[in-house]
Amino acid sequence: MAIAIAAVILIVLAIVARSVRIASEWQRAVILRLGRFSHVAGPGIYLVFPVIDAVAQVVDLRIQTTTITAEQALTRDTVAVGVDAIVFWKVENAETAAIRIANYREAIERVAQTSLREMIGATDLSKLLSDRKTADEQLRLTISSKTSSWGVTASSVEIKDVSIPRELQDAMSRQAQAEREKDARVTLASAEKAIAEQILEAAKLYGSDPNALKLRQMNLLYEMNKERGTTVLIPTDMANSLGTVVALARATANDAG
Repeated sequence: MAIAIAAVILIVLAIVARSVRIASEWQRAVILRLGRFSHVAGPGIYLVFPVIDAVAQVVDLRIQTTTITAEQALTRDTVAVGVDAIVFWKVENAETAAIRIANYREAIERVAQTSLREMIGATDLSKLLSDRKTADEQLRLTISSKTSSWGVTASSVEIKDVSIPRELQDAMSRQAQAEREKDARVTLASAEKAIAEQILEAAKLYGSDPNALKLRQMNLLYEMNKERGTTVLIPTDMANSLGTVVALARATANDAG
């Protein structure tokens, strides 16, 4: 009798040991009972009855990352580019992810890969290079629309790098340089036009007011000699008057002779 009781106790303990499971905070266990879905267990301790129950899959609910690459993919304007991106995704529904698809991790990678090529083919190179945030959001929405039926969503997508052919890089560099030179010339022409207009206004002012012209002459003399400390004589009304006096003196001397 004692041996039988001990045997029963050992059997019960063995069954309990096999039945008691522990799931971490981020884990969910999908339980099948007699081959049909029963419930999702976890986190913490849960029971799995031998023979009757089976754990179909333990699903990780944390955010996962998948790196995707598209090489020699053609943009809408037929430019071959290489794009590297990272997809951040997570399982929202453990039951759906475990039952409706055999391997959701592999499937997400395949979907993300094809979605990246689709996005590249529908986008011009200039927009892909200048507006990555829009491309990231477009790619995220595309991936989520395909994986939502599996209980998986893409939380974000980040394009790491866009590589273009060397010849195209040189052409784009020359184009950018030409654009900068064009802008510089337009700016210089605008400045020259503004200066010419100001000079024309000043000329009109000097022509209508001789006193303004004299003041300008005095200012120029000051600016020219404030650093050098020298005196520069230029033709003025005073000089013309002085020339007239000298001429009269010479004429008077000749008459006396």
